[in-house]
Amino acid sequence: MGQAMGTATGQPPLTAVLIDEAALTLEELARACAVDHDWVVQRVRTGILMESASDDCVSWRFTSADLVRARRLCQIERDFEANDDVAALVVDLSEEIYRLRRKLSAAGVK
Repeated sequence: MGQAMGTATGQPPLTAVLIDEAALTLEELARACAVDHDWVVQRVRTGILMESASDDCVSWRFTSADLVRARRLCQIERDFEANDDVAALVVDLSEEIYRLRRKLSAAGVK
């Protein structure tokens, strides 16, 4: 792939577990995913990672759900050399499958 996927600071990725009330900054999310912050910015600006983000990336805050999605996107892009649109489609479909399985399980269907 043409993009650098390591962090610009050379620091190891974060491995902490987030709770829903916690929020990561742009730099923290990039570090947690072991990507450059430009990777995150590009996916936010195209709507793949975060919806309705302001133009001021300094004010962006990412939830644990955003972190999970970003890591999945990154993994698909790396493992399959997929572009960001294909990775987003795969993640969207896998999230929908998960939601549907939860609904079936809640309804008592195996």
